[in-house]
Amino acid sequence: MSLLSNSLLLQGRLRHAAASGVAAAAMGRRGVATSTEEYNRRNYANNVSEYNTVFGSLTAQRRHYLLRDAYDDMMLDGVQPVRDTFHNLIVGAMKGSRLQDAFYFRDQMKEMGLQPDVNLYNFLISTCGKSKNSDAAIMLLEEMKAHGVKLKGETYICLLNALAATGRTDQVYAIVRDMTAAGLGLNKFCYAGLITAFKNKAPTTEETMTKIVEFVQQSKGWKNVERVSKDSSENIMMNVSEEELYNLPTAEYVHRRAFVYKQMTIYHVAINACADLKSKETLEVLLDMLTKDGFTYDAFIAMQAMRCYLQCGDIDSAVKIFEEYTSSKSPPAELYVTLAEGAMIGHTPRGMQLAQETIEKMTSRNFFLNARMGTDLLLAASGEKTGGYTIANYVWDLMQNRRITPSLPAVEAYYKGLKEREIPSDDPRLMNVSRVLDNLSIRFGPRRNSNAQA
Repeated sequence: MSLLSNSLLLQGRLRHAAASGVAAAAMGRRGVATSTEEYNRRNYANNVSEYNTVFGSLTAQRRHYLLRDAYDDMMLDGVQPVRDTFHNLIVGAMKGSRLQDAFYFRDQMKEMGLQPDVNLYNFLISTCGKSKNSDAAIMLLEEMKAHGVKLKGETYICLLNALAATGRTDQVYAIVRDMTAAGLGLNKFCYAGLITAFKNKAPTTEETMTKIVEFVQQSKGWKNVERVSKDSSENIMMNVSEEELYNLPTAEYVHRRAFVYKQMTIYHVAINACADLKSKETLEVLLDMLTKDGFTYDAFIAMQAMRCYLQCGDIDSAVKIFEEYTSSKSPPAELYVTLAEGAMIGHTPRGMQLAQETIEKMTSRNFFLNARMGTDLLLAASGEKTGGYTIANYVWDLMQNRRITPSLPAVEAYYKGLKEREIPSDDPRLMNVSRVLDNLSIRFGPRRNSNAQA
């Protein structure tokens, strides 16, 4: 958008540049005396409405890391935030899983005499879940009680799923008891949270998989919680789906047409748990239950079932799921990537051959890799210790042709794999990868190192 086209990219990197001492004096802040013309050229918002638009745009572009810098600019401009401003900022921090920023904006809000409402607390608790910080979620619950903020159905479910993220089954059950005492029934998102809690509880035991199947069966009689129209209106306005608010594994796919059938939410969470826990036996029980319930696989179910089989070393069953799905439905690119990435586990000759054929088939159907999918495939392929490094080179070339740069860890792994082979130091491919790696290290290296030290 035009508001962001001038100086926001520059301003957003100021904190990082100042920390490394690079070009801070040259770039400056708007607090330094400048001409009116220079100020207008660098300015991208002049009032609270424009700043709110900027915050919303940054969130939509998934550039959540710039929100705090833009907020600092707002303060330097002397623009007074309003309640909607902080809702925009905290929702953006939630979507980016930036818990520290979310609490900073909450504190700023309080300093300006604005008390967070129940919807904002829901977003904060959801951020705790995304960041796997259940203690912070409990702290927010106590804060709500201290300030007399009444909990809604959504609040309980946010708490349940935030606690589930760290496997706190005892506290999850406590939330369920509180819901029952408040006259609220359990809905599919509550059962999803219960499944997630047992999935994340360590260590994994036989009870884990038994409980997952039990919760799927119990969820078939779920009652709607008191919240449907009123509780959801704020989320709709802020473009937050229930799947995102409750940190479900389908959150990033729910807006994709025909990717996720919402009536199968409980199966999505349970089968995703099977893939994470590498339980092929439980997966097959759930797939049988799903079929008996009259459902057919959506793309997410197929993707997670394939992932589970591949994690368990059962390539044949994964290929069968893929072929059954693609024979009747148009597959998304993620399905090809899941099969190719999983086939490369262990870097067996058969798996590597299947991965190459799958990626070639995907490109022949005019599917293109985005940064995330390309990064995942490049990381998987770069672990190949023997052979010609064919797939890694192929994936790299596909991304280079579309001018897409993988993540720093993927480029590091690919470069390491090239260096382990007998390639001349002046080889064009090696030199190109080295140049990309240097650029990424300059941009992201210091920040990663500081996080590692913390």
